[in-house]
Amino acid sequence: MHKREQPGRRTVLGAAALGAGAAVFGGAGQASAAGRDGAPRELPVPLIIGHRGASGYRPEHTFGSYQLALDMGADVIEQDLVPTKDGHLVCRHENDITATTDVSAHPEFADRKTTKTVDGVKLTGWFTEDFTLAELKTLRAKERIPGTRQHNTLYDGRWEVPSFEEVLQWAEREGRKRGRRVWLHIETKHPTYFRKLGLPLEERVAKALRAHGRHRTNSPNFLQSFEPSSLQRLGKLVGCPKIVLLGTPDTRPWDFVEAGDPRTVADLIKPEGLKWIAGFAQGIGPDLTVIIPRDKDGKLGTPTSVVKDAHAAGLVLHPYTVRNENTFLPTNFRRGSDPNAYGDSLAYFKALLGTGLDGLFSDNCDTALLAAAEFRTH
Repeated sequence: MHKREQPGRRTVLGAAALGAGAAVFGGAGQASAAGRDGAPRELPVPLIIGHRGASGYRPEHTFGSYQLALDMGADVIEQDLVPTKDGHLVCRHENDITATTDVSAHPEFADRKTTKTVDGVKLTGWFTEDFTLAELKTLRAKERIPGTRQHNTLYDGRWEVPSFEEVLQWAEREGRKRGRRVWLHIETKHPTYFRKLGLPLEERVAKALRAHGRHRTNSPNFLQSFEPSSLQRLGKLVGCPKIVLLGTPDTRPWDFVEAGDPRTVADLIKPEGLKWIAGFAQGIGPDLTVIIPRDKDGKLGTPTSVVKDAHAAGLVLHPYTVRNENTFLPTNFRRGSDPNAYGDSLAYFKALLGTGLDGLFSDNCDTALLAAAEFRTH
C-alpha cells in the first residue's frame, strides 16, 4: 500500500472550499462526511474519471461506453457537448463526426460534407451543427481509432449518438438504481466557435442542468472547458464546480487567441496564473506532460511543481488522459514492439498518482481504479 507524503493534504482540499462547489472535494475516506454546506463528500481522492466513458473498451460517447465505465466503478463519467443545427446538445468529442459515426455511409447526407475551420484548424467532413437532432439519430456510432482498438469495432453500429438530455435521464435512473448519485464531468467544446454561429453552449448547458436540479454548488457534476471564458460565463448561470482544461505549455486557449490575450498555458500554470484561475474555478485539468514531462526520447521525466502550486492556490487537479496501449505511453513504460498492445500502464498510473493528483482521466477505468486504490487512505 503506497502512502503519499502530503503534509496538509486535507487543508489543501479544504482551501478549495473557498470556491463554489468545493465541498465535494472531501479527503480520501470521507465518503460519509458532510461538507461546509451540508453536501456529502462522496468522492474519493484520487478519483477516476471515465474518459468519454470506458472508451478503451467501447466506442466513445455511447451508452455502451458510459454504462461500462459506471459498472466498472468509475467515480465520474465524462461527456463532451456540441450542438445540433436545431439547438440540442449531443455527446461527441468533436463536432466533426466523420470518424465517430457512419455518416459517410448515408447517401442522403453526402451533400453535407464540407470544409470548415474550427479553432484555427481546417477540417473536411460532416459536422453536428449541420444536422438536426432527428437526423443525427439516424446515424450509428463507431470506433474512432479502429487501427488501435480493433476489438471496439465489434460494437460499430450498436449505439446511437446520445443527446445530453438522454444522459441526464440515464444518470438519474442509474442513481436511483444504485442508491447513490451518478457524477458527470461535462465539457463545453469549442464554445467561442459555436457562439459565433449563434449556437452558444453555456446557456443550453445551464438550462439542461437546471431542468434536472443539477445546477447547484453541491450537484453531482463538474463543468470543464479549454476556454476559461466559457467557465466564467457558466459561473454566472450555475453553481457547479468548474475545471479549466489546459493543453501543453506552449499552447494558448482559443478564446485567448480570439481576444488577443498573449498568455500561454505555461503562463497559466505559474503561481500567478493559478491564482487567476482560482478566482472563478475550483480546479485545473492539464495535459499529463504538464505534471510529468517526457524527455527527448519520450521517457518519463521529473515531476514539475504544478501539483504543489495548484494545491497552494486552492485548486484540485484532474489531468488527462492515461490509456493502456503502448502508443500512448512514455517509451520506458512500453512493452514489446506492437504499438497497439498493452504496456505497463499500471506503473504509469502509479507514477502520476504519486505526485498527489486529486483525480485522473482514463480510457481504462478498471486499470485506473486498481492503481488509485493504493493511494486512497482508509
